[in-house]
Amino acid sequence: MLFLLATLAFAAAPAERVEDTWDLSAVYPSVEAWDAEMTRLAAEIPTLETCRGALATQLAPCLDRAFTLQKAVTRAGTYANNASAADTRDDVWRGRAQRAGMLANTLGETSSFFGPEIVAIGPKKIAKALAKDATLAPYRYYLESTLRNAAHTLDPEREALLAATGDLRDAPGRVHTVLTDAEMPWPKLKIHGEDVTLDASAYTLHRADPDRAVRREVFEQFWGAYAGFQGTFGTLLDTAARGHWLVAETRGFDSAVSAALDTDHLPRAVYDSLVTQTNAHLPTLHRYLKLRARMLGIMDPAYYDMYPSIVKSDRTWTVEEAEALAVVSAAPLGTAYTDILTTGFKSRWMDVYPRPGKDSGAYMDGAAYDVHPFVLMNYNGDYESVTTLAHEWGHAAHSALSMKAQPYPTANYATFIAEIASTCGEALLVDHMLKNAKDDDERLYYLGSALESLRTTYFRQAQLAEFELAAHTTVEQGGALTGADVSATYLDILKRYYGHAQGVTNIDDRYGVEWAYIPHFYYNFYVWQYATSIAASSLLAEDILANKPGAVDRYLTLLRAGGSDDPYVLLKTAGVDMATPEPYDAIARRMDRLMDEVEAILAKKK
Repeated sequence: MLFLLATLAFAAAPAERVEDTWDLSAVYPSVEAWDAEMTRLAAEIPTLETCRGALATQLAPCLDRAFTLQKAVTRAGTYANNASAADTRDDVWRGRAQRAGMLANTLGETSSFFGPEIVAIGPKKIAKALAKDATLAPYRYYLESTLRNAAHTLDPEREALLAATGDLRDAPGRVHTVLTDAEMPWPKLKIHGEDVTLDASAYTLHRADPDRAVRREVFEQFWGAYAGFQGTFGTLLDTAARGHWLVAETRGFDSAVSAALDTDHLPRAVYDSLVTQTNAHLPTLHRYLKLRARMLGIMDPAYYDMYPSIVKSDRTWTVEEAEALAVVSAAPLGTAYTDILTTGFKSRWMDVYPRPGKDSGAYMDGAAYDVHPFVLMNYNGDYESVTTLAHEWGHAAHSALSMKAQPYPTANYATFIAEIASTCGEALLVDHMLKNAKDDDERLYYLGSALESLRTTYFRQAQLAEFELAAHTTVEQGGALTGADVSATYLDILKRYYGHAQGVTNIDDRYGVEWAYIPHFYYNFYVWQYATSIAASSLLAEDILANKPGAVDRYLTLLRAGGSDDPYVLLKTAGVDMATPEPYDAIARRMDRLMDEVEAILAKKK
C-alpha cells in the first residue's frame, strides 16, 4: 500500500538537484527570449489605440488583439515573477518582475477604453453582433459582464486615469513582500541547542514545537520583530485600503467590499452570511479549542498553543511520497484529474524546497495559458507540507482543466471558486489517510489535522475577513489606520474568536500585531474566499466520497467551466449556494462529527 511508504524517514533532497526546481524554459527558452518579447510587446501595445472609437465596427478583431496581448503580457509576467520568487534577494530579477508589472499596467491603461465603448454600443447591438458573428463567441461572457457594469463604468479618460494608477496602488503590497521576505532583521535564537534565524519559514516550523517554552519564545520574538515595524505596516495597510476605497468611490460604490464583490457579480449576502454565520458557530470553534487543550494536557491554553499537533508524531514524508498520496487520494475524481498531477510531478512544474531568499509559503501560478501551471512549495517533510502539496496541486489541476476546456478569454476563474479545488484536494487526502490509518493513535493524528484545517482555513479566514472589513470601514468613514489602532482592532476580533473572555484561550495583547504578517490584506478582499471555499468544498467532497450519482461530473464541470459565467452561478449549478446558512451549518456539523469521533477514541482509551 502507498501508505506504508509514509513510514520511511524523510531525507531532504539537495537544493541544487535540477528535478527539485521548476523549469521556466517552458515559458521562454532564455532570458534573452523573454527580453525580446518584452520589447516586442512594449512596441505593440500602443497600436491598440487604432481600436479607440472603432469597436462598434471592428469589435471582433479589436477584442482578438486585446486578449492576445493580455495573454502574452501575462505569460511574460509569469516568467519574471516566478524567477524573482525563487530568490527575492536578486535585484536584477526583482527589476524584471517590476518591468513586467509596469507593462501589464500599460496594457490596462491603453485598453481602458474598451469598457466605456462597449457600454456605449449598448446591449441590443452587442446581442445582434453575438448572434451574427461566431468569432465573438469566446467573448460572450466578457461582453455581457461589461454591459452589466455600465452603472460603474467611467468615461474613457477617467478609466485611463484609474488604470494608470494601478501600479501605484499595488505598491504597498510589493513593499510588504520586499520587507518581509528580503529585508526584515529577523531575530536569532537557540532552539534545542541549534542557532535559528526566525524568519517566516522558521516561524512556521518552530511555532509547532512540542516544548511549550520554545513556542512562547518563538511567538514573543517573532511578533516582537513585527511590532518594531508596526507603524510602517500600518502606513502600508492604510495606503492600500485608501487605494481600494478610491477606486470604489470613483466608480460609485458605497464601500470597497461592494466594489470588490461586484468584480465577479457576487451578492453582498455571501460576505455578510460568512461573517454572521461564523460568529453564530463560534461555540463549535471554542469546543475544539477546549478539546485540543485537553489533549495537549494544557490547563491554561494560550495563543502560542495553537499549532502543535494534538497527537505527537515525528513521521515525515519525502516529496515523492507526498506526490503519490496526492494522486491516490484524488483517485475518486478519475484519470482526467490524476493524470494532470502525475504529468506535472515528472515534468518540473514545481519548485520544491526552501532556501535563503526564496518566497515564503506556497502558491500556484496558472497564468501562462499556453504552457502549464507552476507550483511553489517550501516543502519540509511534515504532514502540513503533505497537505499543502495536495492543496496547491488542486489549484494546478483546476487551472489545467480550465485551460484545456476554455478559450483564453474564459479560462481565468474567479477567486471565489479558486480555493474550492485546493481545499477539496485536502479533504480527499484526509479521507484517504483516515481510511488507511493503522491504529487509533494514527487516526487521532489525522483527525486532529482535519480539525486544525477547519480552524485555520474556515474560522481563521473568516476572522481575517471580519478584520479586513473593519479596517476598510475605518478608512471609508474618514479614519486613519495607524499601526497601534489597527493592532487594537485586530486584537479585539482575535480575542472574541478564541474565547479570551470565556477563558477558552488566553490572547496576549502583544499578538495584536499578527495582522502585519499577512500579505493577503493587500489583495483587496481576498481571504474571505478561503472560508467560503472550504465550506463549499466540504459539501462537494462529501458527495464525491459518498459516490452520489453525478457528484464527480458536477465537480469536474465546475473546474472546467473556468470563468465562463458568474462564479456564484457556477457554484450554485454545482449544488452549493453560499448566500444561505446551509454551507456554514454543514461545516460546523462536520467539525462536530470529527470531534465526536476524537472523543469516542479518547473514551475508549480511557
